[in-house]
Amino acid sequence: MSRLKVEDYLEQGIHGPKEIKPGERREFLGTLRERVVIVLKKSQVFEANVYPEIEQLMKQYPRSKLFLNGQMDYQYLGKYIKLAMSHNIPYKIVLNKDYNSNLGLVLAENNAINKEGIYIEKQNHAIQVIKKKSYKAFFKRWVKKLLKKR
Repeated sequence: MSRLKVEDYLEQGIHGPKEIKPGERREFLGTLRERVVIVLKKSQVFEANVYPEIEQLMKQYPRSKLFLNGQMDYQYLGKYIKLAMSHNIPYKIVLNKDYNSNLGLVLAENNAINKEGIYIEKQNHAIQVIKKKSYKAFFKRWVKKLLKKR
């Protein structure tokens, strides 16, 4: 064995196998940016509703894989796990103790697709609630006012 091969072998034994773009892999929960179909940040995964874009892209990319951030509680990840299981998409919960990614969910293909817009904007769940003033509520307020005056 040549000296270079012995040193490479020792390096791998000490530090583990060499990785291509380790920073990018840490950020995107174990996959490369060029493979990513769609991404959700942690705050988006915390929301009560499932993003419909995720389900649409799971249908569009049936060979994709779902990567979930293992530093989040299962109660938030469960809805996306059920969605992946219903579409027969394998999922993986990634836990990296050395690096805390701000991403909560990554849907990725096995090969490079180089998709431009991978981030979803936050949903606006602001539904304006118009309160109807009932006669009963009006009457109660009127009675309270009269009683306060006494």
